[in-house]
Amino acid sequence: MKAGLSQSVRMGQEMKINPRLYQAMDMLTMPLLDLQQHLKQELLINPFLDLVEEDDDDEAGEAETSEEAQSGTDAFEVPLDSVAPIPDNDPRQQETDWEEILLDGFDVSGPREDREEREYTEPVSIARGGLDVDLRDQLALLKLSPRQAVLAEEFVGDINDDGYLACDLDEILRCINEEIRRTAEAADRDTDSLPYFTMAEAEEMLAIIQGLEPPGVGARNLRECLVLQLRDARDDATLARRMLAEHFDELVAHRWVEIAKRTGTTAADVQRAADQIAKLNPKPGFSKSASLDSYVIPDLVVDKIDGFYLVFLNDTNIPRLRLSRVYQEMARDRKKFTPEHKEFITSKLNAAQWLIQAIEQRRHTMLKVMHFIVDRQRDFFEKGVQYLKPLTLREVADVIGMHESTVSRVTNDKYVQTPRGVLPLKYFFSSGISTDGGEDVSARGIKDKIEKLVKDEDPKDPLTDQAIVEILEKEGIRIARRTVAKYRDQLHVLSARMRKRV
Repeated sequence: MKAGLSQSVRMGQEMKINPRLYQAMDMLTMPLLDLQQHLKQELLINPFLDLVEEDDDDEAGEAETSEEAQSGTDAFEVPLDSVAPIPDNDPRQQETDWEEILLDGFDVSGPREDREEREYTEPVSIARGGLDVDLRDQLALLKLSPRQAVLAEEFVGDINDDGYLACDLDEILRCINEEIRRTAEAADRDTDSLPYFTMAEAEEMLAIIQGLEPPGVGARNLRECLVLQLRDARDDATLARRMLAEHFDELVAHRWVEIAKRTGTTAADVQRAADQIAKLNPKPGFSKSASLDSYVIPDLVVDKIDGFYLVFLNDTNIPRLRLSRVYQEMARDRKKFTPEHKEFITSKLNAAQWLIQAIEQRRHTMLKVMHFIVDRQRDFFEKGVQYLKPLTLREVADVIGMHESTVSRVTNDKYVQTPRGVLPLKYFFSSGISTDGGEDVSARGIKDKIEKLVKDEDPKDPLTDQAIVEILEKEGIRIARRTVAKYRDQLHVLSARMRKRV
């Protein structure tokens, strides 16, 4: 068979998603702050979008715009002739010649100096420099020689964000001396008599670094980190320091009696010293983290009014959009525009119409999902987390008549303000465990039960996993011991032997 290229024509059908549907799905996924920024950006790039001001008293115009936005959910093409004219005596008519601006490419008239006078600055939060910047600032206050400053910079570069030294001293010396050798070779200098750094200098610099803030920085392991913090607190001669230095493995295993025998003290004294050590910070570098605090603005609000739980959208800060009447009137006369202008106007007008409809659809979908959650989880709002019922995305999707992926987008990164605090929407979704009564109990509610059982237990005789299983069985909850152990680990609760007090 002869190889070669050929062309053929065939007909077929395939499904393609409209790009605007992608935009609608993205808007459904956006949290409140992201949506706010997205709408502000759309206001800048689409002249057919207008911002509804709070003092706008033209209610009739707003109602008509809302009616236009909600009509025709399947047809989004808006012909130029379908735009209603605006009366000449309408107060919204501007003195600016909008037709000239449109035809001239939307150039803003007026000198830049006039616009700059209206600009203003707004204070914003500033990110912290991080641990490395903080250490360099402290080193700059010390009287270090140029040679020490070079070595100090090498040490700072090898300290992780948690405050630990990532390399041993031999590795640090090898790297910095190798850099000295390469620099000398590049300058054609003799490498035999170079001023290489010694181990004594490295140990001296390590002591300087470990004397900086926060206490424990520059440690090579957990034990050294805790010892440095005790030294900073002037407790280096206590039983806690001795336990860290000589009985660290027994301390980690909570073998209080064995440590007491070796140190000649009582188990109660050992446990008090262990409590003192537990208050230290195992990762001191994170106290100087450069990350900004994250703020959450709830997208929804659930409030109890007259015995009923009502759901509200927290969208007061979201820009309210409508179609610009001025540009609609300009677009009505098609004879003034070239085919290129007509295509631009049609695309922008359709995009504005679509955006307004997408916003309304987002509001409707979020309210629909939250109303079902409130109806399903009413016992949670009334009595607490132990009465949280198991719920899945598929259940919500089946009841409200939407796809499971749509419900997932609605609940992703969204928060709701409730009488029981600000909670992520994902909080209300969890698996369930059957009870003797035939009802299911949420896994989150069982975790809360385990946490309360551990909190109320006798410290001298803590509850084992099997004991927790038996207590839950008396309440009609059938659960395996390994499941209790898994939930306990997720709650960061130690085993019974590790929780025991003397």
